[in-house]
Order: sequence, then C-alpha cells, then structure tokens
Amino acid sequence: MFLITESSTEVNVKEQAQKAQKAGKPLSILSTADKNEALLIIADELEKEYAFILEENQKDLTKGTENNFDSAFMDRLRLTKERVNDFAEGLREVAKLDDPVGDILSEWTLENGLNVKKIRVPLGVIGMIYEARPNVTVDATGLSLKSGNAIVLKGGSSALFSNKAIISVIHRALEKTKIPVDAVQFIASTDRNATEQLFTLKEHIDVLIPRGGGSLIETVVRKATIPVLETGVGNVHIYIDKEADVEKALNILINAKTDRPAVCNALETVIIHRDWFTNHKDSLISKLNEYKVVVHGDEEVMQAIPGAVKAEEKDWAEEYLSLDLALKVVNDIQEAIDHIEKYGTKHSEAIITENQTAADQFMQGVDAAAVYQNASTRFTDGSALGYGAEIGISTQKLHARGPMGLPALTTTKLCITGNGQIR
Repeated sequence: MFLITESSTEVNVKEQAQKAQKAGKPLSILSTADKNEALLIIADELEKEYAFILEENQKDLTKGTENNFDSAFMDRLRLTKERVNDFAEGLREVAKLDDPVGDILSEWTLENGLNVKKIRVPLGVIGMIYEARPNVTVDATGLSLKSGNAIVLKGGSSALFSNKAIISVIHRALEKTKIPVDAVQFIASTDRNATEQLFTLKEHIDVLIPRGGGSLIETVVRKATIPVLETGVGNVHIYIDKEADVEKALNILINAKTDRPAVCNALETVIIHRDWFTNHKDSLISKLNEYKVVVHGDEEVMQAIPGAVKAEEKDWAEEYLSLDLALKVVNDIQEAIDHIEKYGTKHSEAIITENQTAADQFMQGVDAAAVYQNASTRFTDGSALGYGAEIGISTQKLHARGPMGLPALTTTKLCITGNGQIR
C-alpha cells in the first residue's frame, strides 16, 4: 500500500492547497451520481484495506502509550475493524443524502424582465484542522466531496500514521472515479509551522474549519487570514428546575454525563434549583455514586454530597471530558440563565421541567446553538438530528450554526438571465 510521506513544510503546504484548488474546479460541476459513486468506491476500499489501516493505527497507539495519553484520548484514537466498517457505512449514508449543489433556493422576476435565481454552489476549497479522532478524516472527506468541495486536511500528530493510511486508501479509491485525486490533500507533517502556513493561504483556500480543543480553535480564529467556520468546545449545562420530574431529570443527567464523557455534547455542569435539590438530594447522590461521577462544587455542595471536591473557577469554565461534573445550586431560573451566559460556550444547553412557562423562559433566554427541554444534550449531533452527517458543530452565528451538514458546506450564487436589459 502506498503511504504518504512527511516532507518539508515550505514546499508542500502551499503546493497542496494549489493542487486542491485546481482539482476543485472539475469536482464542483460533477453530477450527483458521479460523486455518490466515488463515495461508494472509497467505502469499499476502506473495508478492503482495514488490516493495513489497523496496522498503522497501532503505531499511533504505541506512541500514545509512551506519551501517557489518558484512556479517553486513547479510546478516541483507537481503530478496530468495526470502526473502520463504520467509517465506510458513514460514507454510504452520505451518498444517500440529498445533494444541495444546484438547489434553487429562491427565484423571482424583476419588473424589467430580469429573472433571478439564488442557487447553492460549493464553497470551493475547505481547510480542515483537527485533533485525534481518525474518523474525522473520513467524515470530512465524504462531506466535502459530496458537496463539491476539495479539501486540505491537517490532522493532529497523535493520529499521524492512522490518517496517512486512511488518506492513502482514499487516494487509491479516487483513481477509479471521476473525482481528481488531488481534491483530497493531507498535510503529513508534525511541524506546527505547517498548520500556521495553512492559516494564511487565502488565495487558495476558501474557508477553515477547526475541530478540537479550545486552544486549537482559539489559535485558528486568532491567527487565520481565511474565513473560519468555528466549531466550539462544549461547556454544556443542564438546569434542573424546581418542577422537574425526578426520574426524567436523573435519567437525562446520567445519559448526558456518562454515555460518552469525552465528546463535546456531554454534560459538564448541572445547575439545580434549591427546592429540587433539597427534596431529591438522596436520589441524586445515589445515582451519581452508581455511575462513579465525581462532583465538584462550592462549600454548600461539599457539605451536602459526600466525597464532593471543592470547585475552582476553572471548574465552571472548562470541559472535563471525563466523569467529573460541576454542580451548582441556585435560587431561581434567572440565576441559572445568568450562570450559563457567563460560562457557557454557546454549544448545547438544557432545562428539565414540567413547567412550560419556565421552559419558555429558558429556551428564549439562553444563547446557544442547541437548546433542549426535557432531553439529553447528547442529541447535538448531525446524524441524531436528521442532518445525516456533520463536519462539526458551529457555535458561531454567521453562515452556519449547530451541526454542519452538506448545506453548510455550500454558499449561494445569483444566476441572472436577461434579454438585453441595460441600466
């Protein structure tokens, strides 16, 4: 199997962006059938070459063990035959999705006879900067190609061998399709200068999408001269109102916290109305202990919950990505909303209540990409919300917000037809 080799930053980053830009032109006008066929061929090739991918993944796992990566990180990094098959199946699902390219969003005719159509078109070249999980390499490639975009990928150094192997398989598959191989570029360098060079290639890259921890996203937003589709970290809150159903509240809390603690839509802080906390504290403690959740709180919480850890300022502001949970007791719903406004990252927030007035106040008052009533925040995911797939979850307000599926990877163009009109 052909492997991508690491080469000098100065030569390759700009060159790769130029190749992607050139390949993006014919890709942008390919038919939906041609794009879907390519995705299916890539999926088949990934399944066929799973042993090679796992062999390369083992090199990353060995390095991770040597570097003492924690278990949650290692789990995100680890590939299995089943996970590779899931990659492939994900591409097949993307192939089934409606192609947004060419959709006429609106059409009108002016008094002078000009006909105007607003049509979806590809963004062009996407630069994707991400950490750890090798599945992102496949997901981002599939979504980009289906939406008619070329892509330049820069994965984290911890998954370098895995990503190089996956890209090699994708390139081999693309040779059998109408999509140019150069439409998918991978920067196989561990040099941070390579990433920073990518930030400034505005002439060749149309948009950057960072996906990873807060420091990565902050660096990209601060340094990039290219427009950024910002995917935010998830300092996620659930507010348990005084009129919350006990069983419903505990089930949602446990699911949001423990189902997959290391993902961005997992619960990090639970805010509880004082009346509910007073009345149902024992049930809450029992459930938290059952799932080995470590509580961080103020003096009041430490006195009420055996084994609770004293919360510092960072406990309210940062993701744990573990079975740690910050807990705050409040006197009313407005205090909860104010806390979320101060510490939230505008990702996903939820209220548990049987009082519709309280729910409406929360849903209207909280500023986030996804706001829930009586449901787990774990649903903030492209596939779970009916998008089919996602390239990331946007917490910004321009162009796209929330899970970003195929339509978010397009822009619009006005196509205007006349009959000799002049102004």
